[in-house]
Amino acid sequence: VQLVESGGGSVQAGGSLRLSCVASSDMYRKNCMGWYRQAPGKEREGVAAIDSNGNMRYGQSVKGRATIVRDNDYSVTLLMKDLRPEDTATYYCATDLFKCGSVVVGTKSWRELEAWGHGTQVTVS
Repeated sequence: VQLVESGGGSVQAGGSLRLSCVASSDMYRKNCMGWYRQAPGKEREGVAAIDSNGNMRYGQSVKGRATIVRDNDYSVTLLMKDLRPEDTATYYCATDLFKCGSVVVGTKSWRELEAWGHGTQVTVS
């Protein structure tokens, strides 16, 4: 099963973006799904996550600027506004049975998540 991200690209500071993640099957329908990012030379960090009941978690650096939406059992969308140069990173979609939100708030390592997409680059200038 694959996770495929789309929607990255170059954005001006102050602009917005929409990232989409689609799983190739609905086998993750009971899983949480989330977005994580990694800037060059930095550790991967959690951006936002949503579980199968619609409970959401947001990283401190994006609170108030990000919204995560569970479109259906196998896809999730990240909306971000008021983008800043420090939002520049490769954004990854990931899924797990229950640890997505814990990674976002920093109580679990991103390495513990079950499956990952290949990432999509976002550059803010």
